[in-house]
Amino acid sequence: MLEVALDADGEWDSSEQPDWAALADAAARAAIAESRYPALADAERPVELSVQLTGDEQVRALNAEWRGKDRSTNVLSFPLAEAAELANPGIDGPELMLGDIVLARGVCVAEAQEKAIPLTHHAAHLLVHGTLHLLGYDHGDDAEATDMEAREVRALARLGIPDPYATEAA
Repeated sequence: MLEVALDADGEWDSSEQPDWAALADAAARAAIAESRYPALADAERPVELSVQLTGDEQVRALNAEWRGKDRSTNVLSFPLAEAAELANPGIDGPELMLGDIVLARGVCVAEAQEKAIPLTHHAAHLLVHGTLHLLGYDHGDDAEATDMEAREVRALARLGIPDPYATEAA
């Protein structure tokens, strides 16, 4: 049983915006479905991930503290679960915490505008990307990057969102 806990600050939380909680839930489920751990979404054991939608300054501070990079970035992921827990979500135990994903509003908006795509599509891509990081995927070398990007594209297709890498290449 997957639960996506979302906290959106004033920059994101507006009546003019889409249902960010529904988007985060759908993106996480799509990413999990395309991962090596699809059973996580329907495990009897509670599985949770946290999503924070915030401003660039808070993401900059987190990026400086945890990654040593004193600049804002579009998405940060903080995995908590071990691979053995991910592979066996049905075992008895307390709630399985996948980790935290944090998105920076200004960076996301600027990137979406630069790519000429809807903010919701870009945010969904970043949420899928962040979820895959929580599940142990990375893009540290070409093979890992190719695998992760393919999973992202398939997850986004589940959401009806076009391949963001095809958009970049065009």
